[in-house]
Amino acid sequence: MLERMKTLVLAGAVLVAGSGAAVEEARAQQFINVLTGGTSGVYYPLGVALSEIYAEGIEGARTQVQATKASVENLNLLQQGKGEIGFSLGDSVKAGVEGDKEAGFPGPLDKLRGLAAIYPNYIQIVASADSGIKTLEDLKGKSLSVGAPASGTELNARAIFAAAGMSYDDLGAVEYLPFAESVELMKNRQLDATLQSAGLGVASIRDLSTSMAINVVAVSPEIVEKIGAPFLSATIPAGTYDGQAEDVPTAAVGNLLVTSEAVPEETVYAMTKLLFENLDRLAAAHAAAKSIDPAKAVEGMPLPLHPGAEKYYREAGLLK
Repeated sequence: MLERMKTLVLAGAVLVAGSGAAVEEARAQQFINVLTGGTSGVYYPLGVALSEIYAEGIEGARTQVQATKASVENLNLLQQGKGEIGFSLGDSVKAGVEGDKEAGFPGPLDKLRGLAAIYPNYIQIVASADSGIKTLEDLKGKSLSVGAPASGTELNARAIFAAAGMSYDDLGAVEYLPFAESVELMKNRQLDATLQSAGLGVASIRDLSTSMAINVVAVSPEIVEKIGAPFLSATIPAGTYDGQAEDVPTAAVGNLLVTSEAVPEETVYAMTKLLFENLDRLAAAHAAAKSIDPAKAVEGMPLPLHPGAEKYYREAGLLK
């Protein structure tokens, strides 16, 4: 009997040890879903690069890139625990934290945490040269795509129109389409203009400018001032797109990388550290990443930092 009891105890010890190892293995298998945007935008190629960096740099991590409708959808997915990191415009984050229902948020998103402020988005309004559209006023009676419904781009469009004393009712037709689909309609002469909120040199507009003559429509500093923070006056430099001979004033708003309070501190610390240690790889994925500045990584953050990100910034001397 004594020998049998010893055998049972030994077997139990092995089982416990085995289950402990399984727990450790499960902990090591960190799943990281990177929430991006449409495949023709800037978020997607940067998200692909980040997923590769994280898969290589975080031991045991399994990564995935999810194409989405961008800012608003990403924030709602993070709140629901359906992503570990996502891209978003700063004004969308602010609206999400406040629970702005008109912006597409059912209530305050209290589980969101900041990871990093990255590059600015430029409001880029591009019309076919044949449409005759050169100013915001010229858009009246014309057809315009303002981005996917309740996306960060569409929220930007609403803000621009309100500050200019206009509304969608002034347009001949409003389309709610992602970047690539908007461009295809313009190429087929079924759409006059597209408004895209993205990093400079966005693939969709580059594609359009090589296919047809375009006009880049100005958004004056006066209009930007009326909108207020987090919008800033900015310039789309001459030559950004084929046929763009002059600098064009516009509005810009910062992009953020956002995570959830549910993601472990050590994981977010690693994600933040690897982000800034691999800026060259991100810039190779898209030129917009050249504007990412670690010194500005916590500027204008409209939500609390994740403790893992905060730990990195303190170690790097970016927070005291």
